Amino acid sequence: MVKADVAIVGGGRMGQGIVHAFLLTGVKVLLVEVSQNAASAAESAIRQSLVKGIERAAALGQNHVLEVEQTITRLSVSTNISDVAGSKLVIEAVPEDFSLKEKVLAEIDAAISSTALLASNTSSFSIRDLGLARRYQENFLGLHFFNPVPASLMVEIVYTPENPIKVIDAAATWVKKIGKTALRIADSPGFASSRLGLILGLEAMRMFEEGVATAEDIDTAMMLGYKHPVGPLKLTDIVGLDVRLGIAQYLEKNLGARFSPPKVLIDLVAAGNLGRKSGKGFYDWGSDGK
Repeated sequence: MVKADVAIVGGGRMGQGIVHAFLLTGVKVLLVEVSQNAASAAESAIRQSLVKGIERAAALGQNHVLEVEQTITRLSVSTNISDVAGSKLVIEAVPEDFSLKEKVLAEIDAAISSTALLASNTSSFSIRDLGLARRYQENFLGLHFFNPVPASLMVEIVYTPENPIKVIDAAATWVKKIGKTALRIADSPGFASSRLGLILGLEAMRMFEEGVATAEDIDTAMMLGYKHPVGPLKLTDIVGLDVRLGIAQYLEKNLGARFSPPKVLIDLVAAGNLGRKSGKGFYDWGSDGK
């Protein structure tokens, strides 16, 4: 059995970033993926991310004591969810599909102890709904990380009435350990960040659709006028148009028509233009996603 303090199930972009952040704290981390090929690819991407982190620090004139090879030895990879047994914190980070998350959480649930903290990295789904079938509902909550995780400054702790204060505090301690600010958010569709960020993104899409301005000028208006680090349309490309469409449809169902996805978003997703990961969305990212 693999022994790790923290286990992340799902090795996509978000899962990789979460692993990276926890490796920097010195704890042992387990990454669980669906296949050995996927696990190996994720491990390679995490190694590259650690190297880039050192290069960025050096470019800024910062001393960086991180040794990639030493750090990566604290990472284990597995294709067996039962290996999460014994971990103090287990984070589900699979794609934003409610049925998939339920399935994966049930498999994690069967392996962990009553003292483990279990979290979902969902960006919009109700934590209470995801937790209905959990054996230890009091220890299940949301930890909504932001992309890119290593550089982000905050994590939303999404709690339900089932969570005692000591569990929320324990989650906040983990968030502080990775050097981020913990925001305590009561469970509601879209939480705080996704709900606010999406409504801005949807309005930007409508403006683009109506020919009010180009994607570049809409984004620049928010960057220069409101000091956003990246504009709402480029952010949509980075997050993934399919992801944002799914969130919009979920929030429309739960919160009303103000979250109705614009036709341009529906059409781009139908055409396979999903943003950076596909090479094209509101912007042309090229084959290397840059």
